[in-house]
Amino acid sequence: MSGRIRNRQWAAKVVEAEEAAGLIGPGENVGMSGFTGAGYPKEVPGALAKRVAVAHEHGEPMKVGLWTGASTAPELDGALAEVEGIDLRLPYQSDPVSRAKINEGRLDYTDIHLSHVAQRVWQGIYGDLDVAVVEVSGITEDGRLIPSSSVGNNKTWLEQADRVIVEVNSWQSEHLEGMHDVYYGTALPPHRRPIPITHPADRIGVPHLDCPLEKVIAVVETESPDRNGAFTPPDAISEQIAGHVLDFLELEVAAGRLPRELLPIQSGVGNVANAVLAGLENGPFHGLTAYTEVIQDGMLQLIESGRMEMASATAFSLSPTAVERFNRDAAAFRDKIVLRPQEISNHPEVVRRLGCLAMNGIVEADLYGNINSTHLMGSRIQNGIGGSGDFARNAYVSIFVTPSQAKGGDVSTIVPMVSHVDHTEHDVDVIVTEQGLADLRGLSPKQRAERVIEHCAHPDFRPALRDYFERSQRSAFGLHTPHLLDESLSWHQRYVRTGSMR
Repeated sequence: MSGRIRNRQWAAKVVEAEEAAGLIGPGENVGMSGFTGAGYPKEVPGALAKRVAVAHEHGEPMKVGLWTGASTAPELDGALAEVEGIDLRLPYQSDPVSRAKINEGRLDYTDIHLSHVAQRVWQGIYGDLDVAVVEVSGITEDGRLIPSSSVGNNKTWLEQADRVIVEVNSWQSEHLEGMHDVYYGTALPPHRRPIPITHPADRIGVPHLDCPLEKVIAVVETESPDRNGAFTPPDAISEQIAGHVLDFLELEVAAGRLPRELLPIQSGVGNVANAVLAGLENGPFHGLTAYTEVIQDGMLQLIESGRMEMASATAFSLSPTAVERFNRDAAAFRDKIVLRPQEISNHPEVVRRLGCLAMNGIVEADLYGNINSTHLMGSRIQNGIGGSGDFARNAYVSIFVTPSQAKGGDVSTIVPMVSHVDHTEHDVDVIVTEQGLADLRGLSPKQRAERVIEHCAHPDFRPALRDYFERSQRSAFGLHTPHLLDESLSWHQRYVRTGSMR
């Protein structure tokens, strides 16, 4: 037996990745572990991609349905997309090869709120789950699975799949054992019960995943790192956005709407989000907590410095430097971090109860506060909605952040009308750019428009937005939310035609 496989019956099922991949058939639905480049299987997907390529060479097209927790890595998403091996992809992706295939119409993709995935799989919406391929960091003496650096949908995959392939990755820290909280109390209506979480530190489940041995058709041993891209150091624009957010939080504390230790923080992934977290490191707040999807560098630093007492998530998304620190000190983090299934980390009931402060990035916002977080020019998918909708609609305060310009100034991220709607104005409390912050709470649509133009739009685009808004109030069909329908999307049309919104 290997040191990470402490059960003889499981050890007897160890095979090479190529043999395991050969057990996945054409047209089958495959649920793979992985969330933001953490905890995805490292060997079986590549072996499966090679098998698909050989099948295509022999005139035998082979595709599988690919279901995950969220985004994974080039050696999974990219490898299978490159060989045209994916039939339907869900629920989220960020791989450039996959994205290109989706936007070329060569790969079907359904973008889903991450908290909805498990429920829809249990309902059978996407058909049967034939195979689960799940990475773990070890197998206990009694045959329980120790999750790795993400939990995602793994509980559901293991429960729903007819057959299971397990990758045991000894690169993952052995001190992950005990960090997870897998809750087995969820059910479909009418048998649901309240999720008993009242604080981010609450543990309501068990620290392992269960899987009947008779389901397991292969075990593959690996020793490969997660995909860990380095974050760009915060630039001036990111720091300005972070400064506006921190000023807003201080004002909310002063107004008595937030406690001095704030409320649990949810933060999307990216450089702006990390800049906000870095600002919290030097801010006036102590005793912080997080109830979020992903723990990234800034949050790890807050825990290390003692500013943050507890963080709950479903996965890590760390730079190589931060991964090295975490793996070195994982035992010390075990009482300060809890990793849960994404149906719990993103659960609307819990997000509402805890009063999370949600901070997420966007593609564009319009004058009235509607948000597009997924599509370029209305039709080209970028990544997906992820968990932003789970948090935005249920947050205590829902904050969306973006630079005011993109593409070297050819694109305004504040537009007359968004070209695709992911979050309606009803779920958006605050919009922040480097230009300033627009608190939209309690405002009518026209009042929101005035504030967004003056506080968020880039000066190069502000006059055109004012002109549009003023003319819309003179000749729109109605004056509650005035629009000029014949030109509300003309900025996007101009960009598609000329390469610039100017």
